[in-house]
Amino acid sequence: MPRLVRHDADGPIKIEPQDKPIFICGCGLTKNFPFCDGTHKSCKNETPGVVSVYDSEGNRVIEERAEE
Repeated sequence: MPRLVRHDADGPIKIEPQDKPIFICGCGLTKNFPFCDGTHKSCKNETPGVVSVYDSEGNRVIEERAEE
């Protein structure tokens, strides 16, 4: 069943538990969940206060939904 999941983050979450930092997805668009794959770059030009909806390829398909 499809569901709409809201994320306010538009970038990764950095975790430094070892020598090399790990980046966890914060936007929800990664294809390599839970790890960041750089897809958050498509979130950078979202309009504040508007809920953006993305398709399975990470393309924004709806940007006219008012935030509830």
